[in-house]
Amino acid sequence: MPKTTGSGKPKQDELPATLQRSPKKAQRTFAKAHDSAAESYGEGERAHRTAFSAVKHSFEKVGDHWEPKDEKGPSDAQSAKKGKAARNSRTPTAGGVDANASKKHLYELAKRLDVPGRSSMSKDELVTALGKANDRASAKARKG
Repeated sequence: MPKTTGSGKPKQDELPATLQRSPKKAQRTFAKAHDSAAESYGEGERAHRTAFSAVKHSFEKVGDHWEPKDEKGPSDAQSAKKGKAARNSRTPTAGGVDANASKKHLYELAKRLDVPGRSSMSKDELVTALGKANDRASAKARKG
């Protein structure tokens, strides 16, 4: 099902909830990438993954929404892979957390999300903790 209207605007009821709470640019990126991928691959998981990959190139998940990244680019080792290598890989993603960001940036996000124990965490631990904090925030937002 197309995620954009005839004029190219995202259909709000077709967007994932986290994107509904995100900037218009993130919504447009997802909707247009999804529609393009659906034309190429058909509706389904592959089109959805492709659209989120496009979002993760320019945005990072912070709590229950997406925010622009300081620098565009892949957000983790999995999103840096392309084509068949990406589809066949078992490399876990960082769930929207920009694992390539500096430790300082990750620490600041952890502070905003009130992640306990953040001051003693390594960069990898911060990425994992932020992913969990994002999941909790999204679940809380879904419940209202």
